[in-house]
Amino acid sequence: MDFRLKRMISCWKKSDPAPDRVKPIPIQVIRRVAILAQHATSELFKAVADMIIIAFFFLLRPGEYTDNDINPFRLEDVQLFIGPNRLNLLVATDAQLLQARFASLTFTDQKNGVRGEVIGHARSGDQFLCPVKAIVRRVIYLRSNNAPPNTPLSRVYNTNLKVTAKYITQTLRDSIDYLGDTTIGFLKKEVSARSLRAAGAQALMLGKVDTNIIRLIGRWKSDAMLRYLHVQAHPLMQDYASIMLKAGTYNLIPNQYVPQLR
Repeated sequence: MDFRLKRMISCWKKSDPAPDRVKPIPIQVIRRVAILAQHATSELFKAVADMIIIAFFFLLRPGEYTDNDINPFRLEDVQLFIGPNRLNLLVATDAQLLQARFASLTFTDQKNGVRGEVIGHARSGDQFLCPVKAIVRRVIYLRSNNAPPNTPLSRVYNTNLKVTAKYITQTLRDSIDYLGDTTIGFLKKEVSARSLRAAGAQALMLGKVDTNIIRLIGRWKSDAMLRYLHVQAHPLMQDYASIMLKAGTYNLIPNQYVPQLR
């Protein structure tokens, strides 16, 4: 065998296989977690559920929504609004916070974010899956524990446990276990905390939101974000065969070398 070919084969065997991409999580997986949280007594699980919801809608990276020492969003990064009026989170009552219709996060040191830039969401209209309601719950909880402004939104008190990427991953996989791999269309091992960022982008794309807008929301500086959006999503692909069949019949404008019909 040629020496160079042997060397190439040797290198292939030694190299690690390419990692699988995480799958975007369909909303039914997140809904299962959100519903369970309504009846949970564990503040840790409630925090996990709220941060999963926030991460999905805001297209966050794990380091931005877990309790870590990197650059998570904090209490002081939150703004809540009722109409055009911004609530003072230090003095507003819980009842007033619960009336909020719009919530925003302000970027500080988050990756690809412009310091001082703000991204926000209005209420979704869903009883369980709403970014505004999830943020309000976190604010009320943190205030009840006298949390200082620089406290991560995911912080939980009276326990040694934290909202970690590992805990997020396990919670999502447990939900997939309940719903069933065949129902969801992929294996739970293909899911991690990073899937929520992809899930939010996938949902926006299926909602026919312009990819430039998705890039802005997700703070992608290139089209690399398209790698996260899978053509495996059934609603995206279900009409393409019929579209291709209808659009695939056409005539080309002839050039001068094509003989004319007589």
